[in-house]
Parts: sequence; C-alpha cells; structure tokens
Amino acid sequence: MACHQQDGGGVPHMNPPLDGASAVKGKDKSKLIRVILKGMSDRVEIDGEFYSNNMAGHADLTDQQVADVLTYIRNSWSNLAGAVTAAEVKTVRAKIK
Repeated sequence: MACHQQDGGGVPHMNPPLDGASAVKGKDKSKLIRVILKGMSDRVEIDGEFYSNNMAGHADLTDQQVADVLTYIRNSWSNLAGAVTAAEVKTVRAKIK
C-alpha cells in the first residue's frame, strides 16, 4: 500500500499505478511476473508517464504466491484481466535464472 497506494493509483513519477495501467491489464503477463521476481531499478515509462523508484524483487515468493498477488492486482480497482497461474510463473522463473 505504501508504494502503489490503497487505491492502486501509485505515486506520480515514483511508483506506477496498478489501477488501469496497460502493463497490468495486458495480455503479456510475463512482464508483470518478471517485475515481481526480479524487481525494477530503471526509469520506466508506463502509459506515457515515467517512474523512477526502485522496487525490490521477490524471488523468495512461491510460484503460487506470485500468481495470487498478480491475479489480485489484475482484478482489483477498475482492472478486469485474466488470472495468473502458478504454471505461468514457473515458466517465467525458469527463463530468468
């Protein structure tokens, strides 16, 4: 909540919004999975805005935990996107090792 806020709106120029962001609602779930597992340390553009706050990786989470978090994010606030499965997380995790 501290980073992306309770309403999923993020913090301008620091932490991107989760609510309504194309990166969250998009069909390519692997990008989101990579962010959870590896974190993010570069300045990134999302929907025309730039964000530069670092996010720690959470590779210590199980595949199911990552899937649960991302499924929650993809279906909270105004987001209506498909679930993320543990199998999808496992596939991405294997590719980034």
